[in-house]
Amino acid sequence: MTGTQDRDMVYRRCGCVGAATRKRLGNRCARLADPTHGSWYFAVQVTDVSGRRKRLRRGGFPTAVAARQAARDLTRSLEAAPVTGYCTVAQWLHYWLSVVEQRIRPTTYKAYRDHVRLYLIPHLGLVPLRRLSRRHVVRMFTTVARRRTRYGKPISAATLERIRATLRAALNEAVREDVIRDNPARGPRLPSPRHISPVVWTPRRVAAWRRTGEHPAVAVWTVEQLTEFLAFVRDDRLFALWWLTALRGLRRAEVVGLRWIDLDTDRRELAIARQVVHTDHGLFPCPPKSASSQRGIALDLDTLRLLHHQERAQRGELGHDWSPSAAMFTRENGEAIDPNYLSYRFHKLVLASGLPPVRLHDLRHGAATLALAAGADLRVVQGLLGHASIVLTADTYTSVLPQLYHDSARATARLVLQAARKTARKVNNARPGT
Repeated sequence: MTGTQDRDMVYRRCGCVGAATRKRLGNRCARLADPTHGSWYFAVQVTDVSGRRKRLRRGGFPTAVAARQAARDLTRSLEAAPVTGYCTVAQWLHYWLSVVEQRIRPTTYKAYRDHVRLYLIPHLGLVPLRRLSRRHVVRMFTTVARRRTRYGKPISAATLERIRATLRAALNEAVREDVIRDNPARGPRLPSPRHISPVVWTPRRVAAWRRTGEHPAVAVWTVEQLTEFLAFVRDDRLFALWWLTALRGLRRAEVVGLRWIDLDTDRRELAIARQVVHTDHGLFPCPPKSASSQRGIALDLDTLRLLHHQERAQRGELGHDWSPSAAMFTRENGEAIDPNYLSYRFHKLVLASGLPPVRLHDLRHGAATLALAAGADLRVVQGLLGHASIVLTADTYTSVLPQLYHDSARATARLVLQAARKTARKVNNARPGT
């Protein structure tokens, strides 16, 4: 591919959304008059391998100078290593990453780039793209499946499937651009990913964990254990965040992306309108994971009072610097919270509490479990978690608390006994002389 910079255009954008439409304002945001608001982007024109003109966009730069320099660096790298129809797989993968970066979420791009760097280029990079076959792909996955992670465990079937998804997406682009006819990543079979259902920390499991140290891959606390944890972190600066995550099941990137303008006190609702993710350029606000992830979360009065207390405390800390667009939760120095830091902090708190281990993401499982145990309909839980399909909710988050099983057993027995008594009365009434 030959890259030419027909126009070096830089501009500033932000992640603000309209109060009524909940859509991104783009360059219509009034706060862009503030030079510190938003981040800088660039757009350059390039020519792809089929001769078509394409515009590449990248963003998240702190200044216009940084964005303009990145545009020049990208153009020079494309011109220095042109990609043709006879390129290697490595050359094609580099080109493909540059094309898709602005079409996908930052976290997805990072996963693509890691798969390309760690697996695809080391095993397939030197193969000419037009000669790549299913045999090459099968041989690569056979080799990768024998590798071990840094924890000494084999590469999981789910990881292998994600690597294949990256390769398939890259080669689909090559098919669309008429570089290759077929996608060799579609054929090979891989081991089916093992579905792991969350399990509840029952007394027997807790005793086994304390004795052996073994614990389930995915586990949720009981109501009593969650209550004990919330009591333990009652004086923690992020107590409202732990409470909100545990009861409402927010993803970690969603909860650190919350702003005060997302809180509707009158309707007692919290709008999930953005998330904050970690990128190569630092923390970056972007839309939620999917369209169904943009949702409204109903709040109870206790949670609403807790958030109002958090708001008053933050106003006292920031004074005149506070604004409705400020993040609900920040670090002690006022900086935005990295989702990875949130997981690390939660892990430390769980260790200090002495409770059986759960991950931060497991609080999301726990919130769904608690909602089901409280009698919520599965469709309500789907909306709470922001799932596009109720099948995903049913398959993943229906590990209910033991008490719910007992309630179901009692209800079933009660139904049968009532029917048995009714039948017995009819029989007795039908006997002669009764």
